[in-house]
Amino acid sequence: MTHFLVTTENPKGWRLEDILSEIQKDIFRRCTKILDDPNPVAAHVRFNNIKILDRLTECIHLAEDSTRELDSIGPSQSGKGGKPRIGVA
Repeated sequence: MTHFLVTTENPKGWRLEDILSEIQKDIFRRCTKILDDPNPVAAHVRFNNIKILDRLTECIHLAEDSTRELDSIGPSQSGKGGKPRIGVA
């Protein structure tokens, strides 16, 4: 069973793109708190966070693309006892 993502065992879970977007927003909010901090450590963290945000954007786009592919073969039946669209249960 997954802890965060939607599955037949976890129908109230998150879609991958949604959880990644929430993480992205959290990182962005933290970044705004150190924008004006002249400390070299703050600058280093900002730089790393910018790279992380960019990679999260790429991951979100990939997850959205996967969702479109899955939707093309039929609606999600992720409720308890539902049949997965791909793979084995």
